[in-house]
Amino acid sequence: MVDKLWPRGLSKEKAKIKIWERDVAPSDELRKWFGHDPRKWVDFRRRYRKEINKSEALKAIIKLSKKSKVTLLYAAKDVNHNNAIVLAEIIKSRSK
Repeated sequence: MVDKLWPRGLSKEKAKIKIWERDVAPSDELRKWFGHDPRKWVDFRRRYRKEINKSEALKAIIKLSKKSKVTLLYAAKDVNHNNAIVLAEIIKSRSK
């Protein structure tokens, strides 16, 4: 799970999530500014990458991805414009 807030209507037991990395989620300020507005996507991607560039949580996910398959779970309704998309790009580029 890569969001700060747990998705409504999904119990932690049902989700069977091993790791909830809140610290890799966008800051509240960035998340609220973005508001999942596709017009802000390019700026969001840039700002989010800068925000988590040296994050220990990101380093941990990248390390884990080198050993096993990692699935990024997120709560956003927009499947094309969310932080998990950006995280996946970063993980792929740094896992080589």
